Amino acid sequence: MLRLNLHCGMVMVEERLIPGFISVALRIGGPFWKLFKHGSYFLGINGGFCGLIANNLFRRILNVTQAGIASSLPMAVLPFLATAAMYQAAITEPLISGDLTCAPCAMVRGGLIGSVMGGLYPIFLAIPINAGLAARYSSAPLPEKENILRFWIKVSQPVFKKMSFAILLQAAFGMYLSSRQYGIFMKMLQLPEASSNPEELKD
Repeated sequence: MLRLNLHCGMVMVEERLIPGFISVALRIGGPFWKLFKHGSYFLGINGGFCGLIANNLFRRILNVTQAGIASSLPMAVLPFLATAAMYQAAITEPLISGDLTCAPCAMVRGGLIGSVMGGLYPIFLAIPINAGLAARYSSAPLPEKENILRFWIKVSQPVFKKMSFAILLQAAFGMYLSSRQYGIFMKMLQLPEASSNPEELKD
């Protein structure tokens, strides 16, 4: 059985036991281990969809009809990669290394990553992309430099309003996903190192 040090109610995993934990986890398989291993991609995919939605909203406001694929590709790929990488670095890897041992902390991190990286970041990313397209194809009158901030605040307000539900949904999904991963991690720690029965992970 993997040994744990209990200190102030926090479960601390000894670094020398991590390789043993990984060997157990790799033999588990099943949907629980897949969720633990690929959870960041689920949140990243949602971030990619948010990027496509934000891009489409800005294109409509600025009357941009050209370069649809050229603008949609980075708006789908970059939020996906950024969200997945941030989730992996802030939640999954700290869980495995034993640096993240607090369920509420994991949920807060998941909610922030979901809302900021998977919701707000795609909106801010869409602004320069569509601004460049609007300027290149003269699809909408752009302001002078002294009024540019006010212009983009006005243009972005309806986008933020329409995307508010998606941002909240991303935050909720990030909290749920991180909570599930933390629970799966705790169950994995209770498995004997020689166990390979995925039924032991079921609720």
